[in-house]
Amino acid sequence: MLHVFIDGQAGTTGLEITDRLRARSDVRLITLSDVERKDPARRRDALKAANVAILCLPDEAAREAVQLAAGDTRIIDASTAHRTSDEWVYGLPELDAAHRERLRNARYVANPGCYPQGFILMVKPLIEAGLLPADHGLTCHALSGYSGGGRQMIEKYRAASPGQLEIYGARPYGLTFAHKHVPEMQHFSGTRVRPLFAPIVCNYYKGMLVHVPLFASSLGASADAVRDLLAERYAGEPFINVLETGAVDALDAGYLDPVACNGTNRMDIMVFASADQVLLTARYDNLGKGAAGAAVQNLNLMLGVDEQLGLTK
Repeated sequence: MLHVFIDGQAGTTGLEITDRLRARSDVRLITLSDVERKDPARRRDALKAANVAILCLPDEAAREAVQLAAGDTRIIDASTAHRTSDEWVYGLPELDAAHRERLRNARYVANPGCYPQGFILMVKPLIEAGLLPADHGLTCHALSGYSGGGRQMIEKYRAASPGQLEIYGARPYGLTFAHKHVPEMQHFSGTRVRPLFAPIVCNYYKGMLVHVPLFASSLGASADAVRDLLAERYAGEPFINVLETGAVDALDAGYLDPVACNGTNRMDIMVFASADQVLLTARYDNLGKGAAGAAVQNLNLMLGVDEQLGLTK
């Protein structure tokens, strides 16, 4: 029996990971009481007793946990503390053909941010194929449910009056262009120019859309060729679904539902196009593939079990 400890189990991502693991017979969760979680000695003992520890903590607390766990414990860190560190393997199995082997053998895995996953998986293949210049400036517009802001934001939205909820409908943020996800977006996509990232938090619980708008003149191929390249790249991926150009079947009277992948570990990738414009779009659950599902997918690879165990397509 393999032992897993979720440090930060009471947080939003920790609870989601627990839901995906509690029914499994191949792992046993190490749990601490509310009082024990505040005791560094008990946390250290739990971290050292685990075969794999999953950190669902703020950055500084995650760094502290790595020090407390010093020894044989393998770690998945869901914070931003280690995502671009050379000593950590970035936890995006679909990154390239060799990446799953890196994850299987990794001691330290940095779980990816929610927004960067869609951006990276859409942009990286185009840059590698020479269809999109690496020095071309990219813009990423994205929207997410309010659960992405963690416990305090969830409580704020749930306690809001009807008037406040109207104001909270769609709120752009990150307007200093220093969002914590931008370094990994640039680092792993292959772009040489820091992306302009414009996220929006919306008045629904979970689900996200990530958009990368492009002019056809900046691409070295047609929209259909871009879609076909992405479809070929992810043809063998269990959780990546590339739709036909225009994604007609995904639209409801011309509108795109941001929550259609909720409750799954699936990412839908879409290519919308006109004669001179192209829009790359990724849709997924920010608490699923964007966070907890990604952590479980990485855990499965590290444990050498079926990658899809405990996950829904």
